[in-house]
Amino acid sequence: MNKWNFYDPTRVIFGAGTLDQLGIVNLPGRKALIVTTSGKSVIKFGYLDCVQVLLTKQNVESVVFNNVSQNPTQDQVMEAASTAKKENCDFVIALGGGSAIDCAKMIAVMMVNPGELWDYISGGSGKGLPVKNGSAPVVAITTTAGTGSEIDPWAVINKTETGEKIGWGGEMCFPSISIIDPELMKSVPAKYKAYQGMDTFFHLSECYITINATPMSDIMALKGIGQVTKYLPRAVADADDIDALTEVAFANSLGGYVQFLSSCVSQHAMEHAISGKFPKVIHGAALCALSEAYFSFFVDKPGYAERYIDMARIMGEDVDALSETEKPKAFISALHKLMKACGVADLKMSEWGIKKEDAGMLAETAYYIMPGMFQFNDRYHLSVDETASIFEAAVK
Repeated sequence: MNKWNFYDPTRVIFGAGTLDQLGIVNLPGRKALIVTTSGKSVIKFGYLDCVQVLLTKQNVESVVFNNVSQNPTQDQVMEAASTAKKENCDFVIALGGGSAIDCAKMIAVMMVNPGELWDYISGGSGKGLPVKNGSAPVVAITTTAGTGSEIDPWAVINKTETGEKIGWGGEMCFPSISIIDPELMKSVPAKYKAYQGMDTFFHLSECYITINATPMSDIMALKGIGQVTKYLPRAVADADDIDALTEVAFANSLGGYVQFLSSCVSQHAMEHAISGKFPKVIHGAALCALSEAYFSFFVDKPGYAERYIDMARIMGEDVDALSETEKPKAFISALHKLMKACGVADLKMSEWGIKKEDAGMLAETAYYIMPGMFQFNDRYHLSVDETASIFEAAVK
């Protein structure tokens, strides 16, 4: 058994109706910067009003920053951090999906550290400076089941002028408190539930095939893969199926845990290259478009067969009836079935302006911004040229 450790300082409050706990839980400050996206859903469905009312019950003041895009940027982080300082906020509340939570984590870092965010980013053009002052506390209230960011210490941020989209973080970025209330997820449109749920699936499956997998992460990853396979199609099909949505939210939480117990691999680095260069592309959608070409590339590579078979089996495939050569391929079949059931099996990158000729540029970008994720693939070392071939195969 390999060495591993499990550290998670986040207090998790999980279940339908648990948003009300914000009115009684011990909060980490007296004035909050509430960070949301530039969309209107948290206002339309009353989530923002509810949060502010619950804060008032605790005599906690708040200021709202609602200018976060679906791919949050360094500029947004710096603008919000400046607002927080001017308003004397001492903690951050993230209200939304992965974009809001990721941005909130980086805002919290820049509230208490000098300079620009990219001074601290390790990867791409980042300077990789040490974060000497840690981070202001973050309370995460997730309205989606997709990124696991409410559980883990990571965030993904874009640098607009260079097209870099990089994942970064550390222990200081664990939220202090996370509220995971599936009732807040019911309002998400079906196709976005599918994109988000498949993002969860890829967190779990990538963290299962990586060389960094641990006994603890394996348990969580397989459990989560089974949950997504069983319940995501139900949650996409019926907005009122709170039981299914709760199970997907639980799988998403497992995905957050496995991301710091283990690690995602180069599929995520490849997607970051896509939505960094094409910022209107939705993260989960691009992962779906990449996935069959990506996982098919590794199906016959040394060290992957057993793990593919495990995932296929937990997804309901009768692998024991297949030949040894066909058994690992059952995972690719199960993946396609799941995406088809969720309506995301036929996404076309060409509709996002991506061409086969972009494959080389995207491969080089992926290696430049997040080289570590390629090292985590080292059951088989994936070259830049092979990465380009996967991009090319994925473009339809």
